[in-house]
Amino acid sequence: MLSFRAAALTDIGRVRRQNEDRYLMDEKDLVFGVADGVGGLPGGAEAAQLAVEKVMALFQSPNGTGEPDLVALVQDANRSVAALGQKLSPSMGIGTTLTFGCLRGATLTIAHVGDSRCYGGRKGQFIRLTEDHSVENEARMRRARGEVVYYHEANRHALTRCIGQPSPPEVDVITCELAPGDRYLFCTDGVTRMIPDSELASLVMQYAEPQPAVDEIVGLAVRRGGPDNATGVLLFVDGV
Repeated sequence: MLSFRAAALTDIGRVRRQNEDRYLMDEKDLVFGVADGVGGLPGGAEAAQLAVEKVMALFQSPNGTGEPDLVALVQDANRSVAALGQKLSPSMGIGTTLTFGCLRGATLTIAHVGDSRCYGGRKGQFIRLTEDHSVENEARMRRARGEVVYYHEANRHALTRCIGQPSPPEVDVITCELAPGDRYLFCTDGVTRMIPDSELASLVMQYAEPQPAVDEIVGLAVRRGGPDNATGVLLFVDGV
């Protein structure tokens, strides 16, 4: 039998005028994750808020306790955000990342679109479970397949998928079988651009409680300049 502890923190940072990050931390329905409104487009906060609300509406409904179709859920959220974008910004639209996981039994199922991330830690090992849907990362993967790909350095962080795009996004789904002692970190790029994976691993694994760990992670990203909103949700898996 497993039990769970979770903590979350978001910070506007030191540069942005608005916090366009949102997080999910529902310990009753066991849903955890983050959404990051797309910078450079209007309505980022509204896009992230609506995406989070659409996810939680499913899990909090009377029929939301079974095995949800996360791909269908994310694509439904995409349609809602795209429709809102037509009202708020007809010429450009609005967008957000969305990376979240739901716990059912001893399984964590993660749905992922964008460049927010989920990491998993177990017995001293700490790995990135998601791949960034960015121009730079897509080019790297295509080059690994032998393709010749070029991109402008200024566009390296531009998203290749987001919630709110006109066509249904491809959704990455990752399934993790849980064990006591596991730790999972969901975070936005305001964290990952300021703290390398090796340092995140140390911070996630060294604390006995999730709140001081996530406080230190987000706080460190801000102390290092805080150029973007920074948000983290940290989940500890315990045995009982």
